[in-house]
Amino acid sequence: MDKIIIFDTTLRDGEQAPGASLNPKEKLEIAHALSDMGVDIIEAGFPIASKGELLSVQQIAKAIKGPVICGLARAIKADIDAAHEAVKHAKHPRIHVFLATSKIHMQYKLKKAEDEILRLAVEFTKYAKRFFPDIEFSPEDASRTEREFLFQVVEAVIDAGATTVNIPDTVGYTEPAEYGCLIKAIKENVPNIDKAIISVHCHNDLGLAVANSLEAIKNGARQVECTINGIGERAGNASMEEIVMSIRTRRDIFSDVDTQIKTNSIYKVSRLVSKLTGFVVAPNKAIVGGNAFRHESGIHQDGVLKERSTYEIIKPEDVGFTGTGIVLGKHSGRHALAERLKDLGFNLTTEQLNTVSERFKALADKKKTIFDDDLISIVEDEIKQIKPVWKLEGFVTNSGTKITPTAEVELKYKNKSLSAKSSGDGPVDACFKAIDKITGIKGELQDYRIEAVTKGKDALGEVSLKLKAKGKIVTARASSTDIIESSVRAYINALNKIESL
Repeated sequence: MDKIIIFDTTLRDGEQAPGASLNPKEKLEIAHALSDMGVDIIEAGFPIASKGELLSVQQIAKAIKGPVICGLARAIKADIDAAHEAVKHAKHPRIHVFLATSKIHMQYKLKKAEDEILRLAVEFTKYAKRFFPDIEFSPEDASRTEREFLFQVVEAVIDAGATTVNIPDTVGYTEPAEYGCLIKAIKENVPNIDKAIISVHCHNDLGLAVANSLEAIKNGARQVECTINGIGERAGNASMEEIVMSIRTRRDIFSDVDTQIKTNSIYKVSRLVSKLTGFVVAPNKAIVGGNAFRHESGIHQDGVLKERSTYEIIKPEDVGFTGTGIVLGKHSGRHALAERLKDLGFNLTTEQLNTVSERFKALADKKKTIFDDDLISIVEDEIKQIKPVWKLEGFVTNSGTKITPTAEVELKYKNKSLSAKSSGDGPVDACFKAIDKITGIKGELQDYRIEAVTKGKDALGEVSLKLKAKGKIVTARASSTDIIESSVRAYINALNKIESL
């Protein structure tokens, strides 16, 4: 089985993404994480870019002992000298030299002819070879380079000492079948290609970076250049986690290759890079997105609870995802709700589950996600209370800085609906007074507290109160995303307790 070498350029091409700048301490932290997860090569930076960049790459080269540490350089003596200075202390150093070879780059950027480009490619590959045996050469914009000229350049730099030849799709222009054919053509038309490893470096401008990389592997590429979370210039680079898990998941297609990546570190490293760059991982991002292993649809939840493989092709734990995969929301079914309640220690009867399910659905229409604390509060509110004498049917409030707060409350009592209106110091007070009118019970509030019991902007608010009426003092509580509703429910719960004592 062939090894696919994972060349991670998060700290170089990834950091070039606008807004992703990292300080030396942050780059070193990511480098350690990449080393621990089994990355083969870390492209630590572009040393000529600044003195600080050189020192940062140098720090990584001294500290990281497992992977090859690589520095990028243009086909310019000063660049290669800087790269040498930056990585010379690495246990396994590499210099990565690049020079554009496409007509558009030669004409408009470099203003040089093919023969001059060929000469420079050979000259500076040989110059880099003076420092280290491990030299990589990239004909920049290879996917848009004239094929015959590309073949000449690749052959020449291998003769000059390049041990890896990288074929970049620099602007993300190519598509999978086309790119695969290019890699195959290089193997068939470069006589000395067996003396070097073919690498690929794909950008995601058309959303094809991972697909192109995988097609290149099928056609003989054995090194893939990629980044964590696919960050990088413009639309980004090929996503390392997607490439690795595609190979690992589709063994029927990639039966002859594998990587040495410890996949259970993927999620953790993804979140580290996200935190340090400030680039939030999209919820629907493959492999590492927050929703990648979560199911809200009742049909999907039912299938996953019965057999994970019905809707999951990757085990969440294989990439280090440890959160719950069942997300409770308005699309969830009773099966998922019942299973989560069991996990929380509630073994409800069918009747009790029906009651909780009604409250759950009502809450789910108000909240995007139902947390465990929400469920606990609902169960305690609905199941553990005594049989109600009074039941809330609904209420309407009207309040503001320039009007007297008023409320109309409707309660059910022995299958009859009763309502009353009242004003008060605020909407909650007005509701309490309206309830007093309906029940004929004069409640005296002893204590009243509000607490957010769940997370998020749409958090569930719990109201706890102590009520004195008919010579009795009771405590009660209720919860809702609407604090007025929580207050009304808690007040009614207290009255029901008093009626039952």
